[in-house]
This record gives sequence, structure tokens and C-alpha cells, in this order.
Amino acid sequence: MKILRCIRGAIPARARRGQKGVCPLLILLVMGFTLLAASCGYHEGGRGALLPPDVKTIAVPIFTNQTPQFRIEQQLTAAVTQEFIERTSYRITQNPAEADAVLRGTVKQIRQGVVTFNPQTGSATTLQIEVVAGVELTDLHSKKVIFSNPDYIFREQYQVSPTASTLIEEDRPALDRLSQEFARTLVTDILENF
Repeated sequence: MKILRCIRGAIPARARRGQKGVCPLLILLVMGFTLLAASCGYHEGGRGALLPPDVKTIAVPIFTNQTPQFRIEQQLTAAVTQEFIERTSYRITQNPAEADAVLRGTVKQIRQGVVTFNPQTGSATTLQIEVVAGVELTDLHSKKVIFSNPDYIFREQYQVSPTASTLIEEDRPALDRLSQEFARTLVTDILENF
């Protein structure tokens, strides 16, 4: 009743007296919007509906590497583990025997290519690295797959120094950035059920 008095107080007296059909319609409209706004809410980040409630510990063993790139599997695994630790309250381990769920990953391909060239010299100025990976999260209690994406594709570009005297290996920092973006996306996908 207090809400109705408040709404009625906001409506000019002229409209309340002279146009009897407008006031109830306006009151119903305002009340409908109020109820709709009250029903909208937020949920706590990192607690999506995808993971079963009995999953408290997630094992993240070292990903499988099917590429010639040295240690890329360790880099991606470390980034995913760190992302889970920073963003969630799940306990993370490498050992599946100590976990409620296991996240297995496979680095399938890694490619590098030239994006831009220097028109005067014909040498590459920007390179791109692309990683294709697949992941699967399995509930160890029910043996059901909770989450799966067989084809994550991530790309990162980096500049190449035009002179040999200032040549700095830029592919390592590019792989670091790519690993962090992969981890952020993967953990978000798992937690938020996208």
C-alpha cells in the first residue's frame, strides 16, 4: 500500500481526477516495471551453474603436447592453474587421484606466420603465432564430461626488430600473452557455462 501511495503522489492531481482510466493503467505499468527490475539480479562471479556442487577439487595435469614447440603444454597448464587459483575457491592439484574433477588438455597445433612485411626490404615486420588446443573437464564421481571444447584457437601478434643488432626474441612474450588469454577464456567458459 505504501508503494501505491508513493506512486499516486507522483501522479499529478489533475490526471488522477480528470482521467480515471489513465491513473490505474499508469499505476499497473509502474508496478510491472518495479517487479521486473526487482526480479533481475546478479550472481556471484566464479560460481556458475555448470560445475556440480560436489566438485571442490579440480585436477589440472600437464596438458599433452602434439606439437614440436618446446614446453608449450607446461606454459598453458601453468596459466590455467594460476587462473583457477586467482578467480575461484576450488582447490587445484595436478594429481587426479586427489580430485573431484579433472581438466585434461591437448595442444594440437602451433603455427607461426607473417602478417606484415617491410615494403622496402621485403622482410617480415609482424608475425603471428596461433595455438589450437582441446580441453575436457570430467566429473570423476559420475564419470560424465562437464565441459568440452575440442578446438580453442588463440592468436597473438608480435613485432620483429628491423635490425639484427637489436634482435630480441619476441615469440616468448607473445606465447605468455596467448597463454594468459587462453586461461582467462577457458576458466570463464567453465565457470559461466558459455
